[in-house]
Amino acid sequence: MFSYKAHAIKLFFAIPVLLLLTACAAGDAQFSQETPAGFWFGLWHGVISVISLIIHIFNENVVVYEVNNTGGWYDFGFLLGIICIWGGSSHASCKSAEAKKRDQEWEEIGEKVEIKVMRKLKDWAEDEEDTISDKEWKEIGEKVEKKLKRKIREWAEKD
Repeated sequence: MFSYKAHAIKLFFAIPVLLLLTACAAGDAQFSQETPAGFWFGLWHGVISVISLIIHIFNENVVVYEVNNTGGWYDFGFLLGIICIWGGSSHASCKSAEAKKRDQEWEEIGEKVEIKVMRKLKDWAEDEEDTISDKEWKEIGEKVEKKLKRKIREWAEKD
């Protein structure tokens, strides 16, 4: 279960640490044409890029990208830093083992319910075979399926 208190405590300690680390942000006076930032500084600036951007919004002296750099190696380090820390959208789709297990359980429940409903519909169809056409049975099946999905979603949201 997700704990808001634990999350708040981590956030409380993480923000000051991150702000302290941004003291080494890009645009520092230590870099010049004679002593440009290299790969390792590029990597570091990539890691802190989002934090640098937020600070840059309020302080024009802090920039996200060091202009005085070695070129390709700095760029490579910067990009690698961004990818390693912030990644892509793959983090958004990651699920915990518990969430995967819960989804699998709901999938199994849905399949069992579907089998039972289809069995009952088949029995009902055999009893009513002469009075209802195939088109009407298809419509009935679609309506039942929609209603079951809606009910299962409602039951899932109650948990």
